[in-house]
Amino acid sequence: MNERARLLAAICGTCLLFIAVQLGSLTLIEPFTAADMQAVEDPQDPTYSLFYVGAILVMTAFMLAAFKYNLQWIIRALIIGVSVMLAWFVFAELFPPLVIVDGIGLFPLVAALAVGVGLLVYPEWYVIDVAGVVMGAGAAGLFGISFGLLPAIVLLVVLAVYDAISVYRTGHMLDLAEGVMDLRIPVLLVIPTSLSYSFLETPPMPDSSEPPEQEPSESSEQEPSEPSAPDSSEPAEPENETGATVDDESLEEDGELPAAEHPEGVRDALFIGLGDAVIPTILVASAATFIDEGMLEVPLITLNVPALGAIVGTLVGLLVLLSMVLQGRAHAGLPLLNTGAIGGYLIGALWAGVPLLTALGL
Repeated sequence: MNERARLLAAICGTCLLFIAVQLGSLTLIEPFTAADMQAVEDPQDPTYSLFYVGAILVMTAFMLAAFKYNLQWIIRALIIGVSVMLAWFVFAELFPPLVIVDGIGLFPLVAALAVGVGLLVYPEWYVIDVAGVVMGAGAAGLFGISFGLLPAIVLLVVLAVYDAISVYRTGHMLDLAEGVMDLRIPVLLVIPTSLSYSFLETPPMPDSSEPPEQEPSESSEQEPSEPSAPDSSEPAEPENETGATVDDESLEEDGELPAAEHPEGVRDALFIGLGDAVIPTILVASAATFIDEGMLEVPLITLNVPALGAIVGTLVGLLVLLSMVLQGRAHAGLPLLNTGAIGGYLIGALWAGVPLLTALGL
């Protein structure tokens, strides 16, 4: 298979992972709502969005400090713990409690613990991707039923701006990504371009205490998405929860990531942050939850035309992002993805007969 075919397969794989997160969140809307798992008292209050952004900033600062003082194990333990918790939430709603012990369904708990064990003992790319999809669907579903239309839109706009600043101006997401890649945790999705690719055999990033000399500006191709970029001659490193998307070849060429061998110049894998899939999906789930017009009869999921528009818009933004990234420069993901999601949502809402101000939650 030539390089073009491999990259096309990786692009399709990336789109499928995004769709899996989106459809998973829509599947969880009804059971989460029935279980009264709404995280806030008033889903129409936009201040909750700003609180969530503040939490992302605090978490980012915490992670950077942990990397600086070689406390990466704390981050790994925290993320795996959150993965198990979200997986438990998801499995508890999707699978019937065949065996109950002290009011807890045994099978969902065991399945969630299996996710954690897999991440601990064998964090290969497909284990990380499965855990990331489950984790992403659960997080997007919970936030989707908790954030009304206006709060969801505010959240997407603010995070898109923050993502652009953190990638193109401050560059701190690159520092974060430097350490996250070594942890092999589901804060990123890994899309190989070869069946022989092994994420476990990918050499570690350089020590984050000695960042490469490069000037933040535009980006390259990789991202480790919840929550920076070098200039065009120095492609960027992967980013974490809300940011740049890059490929391992561009990093290798810059001497920053001695990636596995890829004959004929074929990239081994693409990486994109889980946050890039989750954040726009919050609007998808919110639209499906809080808009009654344009409902679509689709088995197992809650879907309407506005939510479908947000899905399509996100995928359009993703394709544009990947086309830019594959030119060899890292780019912030959320400006394109969130813009696509909001634009697609508004088009879908208007198509379904929802007044513009109502669609905006005003």
